[in-house]
Amino acid sequence: MNTTPKYSQLKAMLAISKASFRSMLRSPSAVIFGLLFPLVFILAFGFIKPGNIKLDVALDNSSDTTGNLYRELKNTPVLQFKERMTNDAQTDLLQKGRLDAIIYVDRTDTGSMIENIRVITSKASREKSKIVVSVVGDAVNRQNMLRLRELSQSMPEAMKQLESSNQPMAELTTGEIPGREYKTIDFILPGQLGFSILSAGVFGTAFVFFSLRQTLVLKRFFATPINRSYIILGEALSRLVFQLCGSALIIALGRFFFGFTLINGWMTAATMLLLAAIGLIVFMGFGFVVSGIAKNESTIPPIANIVTLPQFLLSGTFFSVDVFPNWLQAISKVLPLTYLNDALRKVAFEGAGLSELLPQLGVIGLWGIVIYFLAVRFFRWE
Repeated sequence: MNTTPKYSQLKAMLAISKASFRSMLRSPSAVIFGLLFPLVFILAFGFIKPGNIKLDVALDNSSDTTGNLYRELKNTPVLQFKERMTNDAQTDLLQKGRLDAIIYVDRTDTGSMIENIRVITSKASREKSKIVVSVVGDAVNRQNMLRLRELSQSMPEAMKQLESSNQPMAELTTGEIPGREYKTIDFILPGQLGFSILSAGVFGTAFVFFSLRQTLVLKRFFATPINRSYIILGEALSRLVFQLCGSALIIALGRFFFGFTLINGWMTAATMLLLAAIGLIVFMGFGFVVSGIAKNESTIPPIANIVTLPQFLLSGTFFSVDVFPNWLQAISKVLPLTYLNDALRKVAFEGAGLSELLPQLGVIGLWGIVIYFLAVRFFRWE
C-alpha cells in the first residue's frame, strides 16, 4: 500500500509566494521603489494646493491704517505683510521679485468713509501680482457691500444719494513699476542646475568608488607610491571639471535659446559656476557615504535615491517651496539643495554677490562638515 503523502500544489504555491515575499522585503530596491518613492511623491504633490500659496506684500509707510479695509487685508491669511521696511527698500524688493506687491491705503478726506487703495506690482512677480490684485479687489467689494448695507439701515437718504452718484465707497487702482520680467526659465534653470549637481555628486561618486573598490583598482593603487588622499582628489578633480563644463553648457543654452536672465553677464555666470563647484564638493560627500554603506552595486540606487529624491521634490527644484504647508516648508529649509537653488536664483536674477549669500553658504558649509565627518566614518577602501 502506497503511504506517500499526496503532493499539494496549493501548499507549493503558497511556499513559493512566501519565499518570494520575503525576498522582496529583503530587497532594498523593491522596498524603496515600490513603497517609499510613491509615499514621497504623494507627500510632495498631495500638499500642493491653491490655498497654500503665500503672497508677500508690503504696506506703504504713508498708508492709513485706521480703516476697516486695511484691517480686513491685514487679517487675510494669504497676504503676508512684511514689516519695518522703508519705501525704497520695498521698491527694491519688488523689483527683485521678493515682494509680490506694495499696497497703499488712503482716504479722500479726513474722517471720510471713502477709502482708496492702490496696488503697485512689478514684472518680477507677475503671476502672484495678479493674485494680489484679485484678493484686494475681493476685499474692496466685500467692504463696499458691508457699508452699503449699514447705510441702508441707518441712513436711507444718504444711501439714495450714494446710489444716484454711482460712486463706490472704496476704490481699487493698480500700477506697475518698471523692472525685469521674471520668466519661467529664471526659476527652472537654477533648479535643474542644482538637480544636475546633486545627481552627479551622489550617484557619480557612489558608483565610481564602489566600482574601484570592487574591481580591486583601489587596492592596486596602494602598491604605488601615491597617497590615498591624492586618489580621492584626482577623482574629485575630474568630476569637478566635467560637471562645471556641463553646468556652463546648461547656463549658455538657457541664456541664448530661452532668454535666461544673467543680470551681470559673464560675471554672473562665473559666480553661478563657483556655487556649482561648492555644491558639487559637498554633494560628493553624500556619494562617499553611499559607496561606503552599499553592500553591492544593486543597493546603490535605492540608498542614493533616499538622499536625492526628497531634495529633488522639496528643495524648490521644480516648484517653489511656498506651495507647501508650513511644517513641510520647515523640512525643506533643512535640505542643502534648497539653499543652493536659492543662491543660484539670487545670483542670476538679483545680481547677488557672495557676501549677500552668507546664510545660504553657511548652511551648505555646515552640511559639508557633517557629511564629510560621516564619509570618513563609513568610507571603505577595500
